This record gives sequence, structure tokens and C-alpha cells, in this order.
Amino acid sequence: MADVIAANHNIILVLPRFGIPLGFGEKSVRDVCNAANVPVDFMLLVCNLYTFDDYLPDIEELSKVDMSPLVPYLTASHHYYTEERLPHIESHVAHIADRMEKRYGDIFRKFYSDFRSEITEHFHSEEVSEFPRLKALQRGERLKPSSKRRDNKSHAVFVDKLNDLTQIVYKYLPGNVMPEETMELVFDILQLSVDIRQHALIEDKILNPYILWMESQQPVAETKKERNRK
Repeated sequence: MADVIAANHNIILVLPRFGIPLGFGEKSVRDVCNAANVPVDFMLLVCNLYTFDDYLPDIEELSKVDMSPLVPYLTASHHYYTEERLPHIESHVAHIADRMEKRYGDIFRKFYSDFRSEITEHFHSEEVSEFPRLKALQRGERLKPSSKRRDNKSHAVFVDKLNDLTQIVYKYLPGNVMPEETMELVFDILQLSVDIRQHALIEDKILNPYILWMESQQPVAETKKERNRK
């Protein structure tokens, strides 16, 4: 497991979402996953998505993976963003904005506040619509195919807004405004941007195709004429 982390340090961010602490010594990926009750094939699926830019499993591969942790993993990711990273970044924004000329500080603060509200609402929408649907399908419930498909462009919008925020810092922030905290803010934003991009990839390339596949596996409902024949 240590070798996997060494190959891509960003995987450290996903370990808490699986309930896996650091300090696993020389244990293999399988041993670590078994101790945390995490299916090893799902863990490797996430690690591959975070590590290899060109990795894109097809539905045949997904159908062989134990996807039971998918919703808990995505929910834990949402919690990490909304309860930890977004408030942490906002504290930097607030400190820096307080030391800027008021009108520019207010614009800076509002830009971030609007971004945080929008992405938090996006996560909530997924949790009350798509996640319950997938859990119902995994329980074997028969559901009508959803007529609503998520616009994958929404994730790109959030990454673009984070990029816009860094551009504001690069171009318009006075150079004498808390330079050390400004650098911390930039690195936090860049890290969040990378993480959200990978999170979006899991939802767009794993969650959506898997829901479609689960819907296609439902038994075809009998017609009234077919029932009468029986």
C-alpha cells in the first residue's frame, strides 16, 4: 500500500473516505482493504482513476467490481469538501479580503462565497436525487429509467471558477497583502481543483454509466396480455 501512495501522493486524500488511516507498515493493498472492510477492486478502481489520466474502465469492467462503497465514498467526498476544505479556504479568503481595499475585498469575498454556495447545492442535489436511486437499484428495486440525465459540464464550471479565483490572486491582489497566507490560499485552491476534477471523473465516468447499466439489468415488466396468458 505504501508503494501505491508513493506513486501518487494525491491518494492520501481519499484514504479517510474509506476509513483507512496511515501507518499500514508493509501491508499489501488487499490486507489494508480487508482490515477496513473495503472491496479491494473498488479501491484499486479509485486509485487508478486518480493516478492515470487515460484510465477509463468500460461497463464490462465496472460490472465486475463490487460497487457497494460507491455512494458512501462519494458522500464522504462531499463531506470532506463542504465541511473541511471549503471552510478552510474561506477563512483564508476572509483574512485576506479584510486587508484589501474594501470594495475589492468585498468582491473577492463574494466571488468565493457564491462559488461555495453553488457547489454545496450541487452536492446536495446529487445526494437527494442520484444517490438514493443507485442505492435502490443496488437493493434490487425496479425503477423506471430516469428521463433526466446530469449535465456533466457542471463539474467543469466549478473547476473553471477555482481557476478564476487563482487568476484574481495572481493578477489583482496587492503584493503586500499577507504574502504567506496568500501562497497558502493558492496551494489550497490548486489542490482542491485537482481533487474535484478527479471526483468529477468518478461521477461522470463511473456513477452515471453504472446507473445506466443497473437500469438496463432490471427485468422487463410483463404486459397485461402476457400476465393473462399465465
